[in-house]
Amino acid sequence: QVQLVESGGGLVQAGGSLRLSCAASGRTFSSYAMGWFRQAPGKEREFVATISWSGGSTYYADYVKGRFTSTRDNVKKTVYLQMNSLTPEDTAVYYCARAIGSGSYYRALDAYDYWGQGTQVTVSS
Repeated sequence: QVQLVESGGGLVQAGGSLRLSCAASGRTFSSYAMGWFRQAPGKEREFVATISWSGGSTYYADYVKGRFTSTRDNVKKTVYLQMNSLTPEDTAVYYCARAIGSGSYYRALDAYDYWGQGTQVTVSS
């Protein structure tokens, strides 16, 4: 069984930064790509970023590209999302998820089989 636990969310002013962490249990963490998604109130869950099994390849949604960076530490079984230059439009619950494969090309929700409980990020103007 795989469990994912996000942390690091909170309240930040526009222009600020946060770093989210997602700690995973299970022996096969390093074999799978990981992804980040977010869901704002009244909106559908949307893709944010994905990182390949090794961390060597990443892909970002256009609306976070250049501001967000995903990394991973396979020894610690943790994936990170560094978020800079935050805007109120980034306010959402952020989720990490495990992909069904190892590459960095998984964008769709149904390409992920395990999800964390989410962590709230609120950006004030």
